[in-house]
Amino acid sequence: MRLLLVEDDVMLASGIKLGLCGAGYAVDWVGSGERAEEVMRTERFDAAVIDIGLPGMDGLELTHRLRRDAHTLPVLILTARDALQDRVQGLDLGADDYMVKPFELPELLARLRALLRRSQAASSAVLSFGPLELDTAQRRGSIDGQPLDLGPREWTVLEYLLLHAPKPASKEKLLQALTGWDKEITANAVEVYVSRLRGKLEPHGVALRAIRGFGYRLELTGRALA
Repeated sequence: MRLLLVEDDVMLASGIKLGLCGAGYAVDWVGSGERAEEVMRTERFDAAVIDIGLPGMDGLELTHRLRRDAHTLPVLILTARDALQDRVQGLDLGADDYMVKPFELPELLARLRALLRRSQAASSAVLSFGPLELDTAQRRGSIDGQPLDLGPREWTVLEYLLLHAPKPASKEKLLQALTGWDKEITANAVEVYVSRLRGKLEPHGVALRAIRGFGYRLELTGRALA
């Protein structure tokens, strides 16, 4: 999953980005609302974490403009303002959630997981497909009841596919979920991680089918259909 962090405090942004990347997200950071608005016209993100107290265009105005332009990106607002009026204004302008600084990283991660599940119409932290299960809160995978050993990027690809199953996911979107601006990954990297996943899933009846000219989707085969 790819996140956009909009925060002008460099030290705070670095800490948040480190924590989010450690949780398996690809994170891009900008320091102003104007820059955020610019990159969101051309780049695709799965959610945005936006500080209110930005220089120039503040986070509330940025959120308002996103919703005015019919942008459905999930938005979590971070702010030092804890007055009821500020929280109400943020939610009324289109934010999906609101956290007051200082905050604990585990709560931020839990709120982001909830936003992402809602945006993908998933009601549970546990994603399942036949014998395959991913617990996104505990970051544990299993297949046929046995632990599934996944590297960070294998996890990212599989989580994205599960969130979209049984629909296919494009190779471009999988690549965007894997990387941010500061990491260089080629399109061939998606094929590498798909190949690794196939070796772990297909013996259990979960196939990764290539859709020519588009991407991949999960399918059940063999005994998984019984």
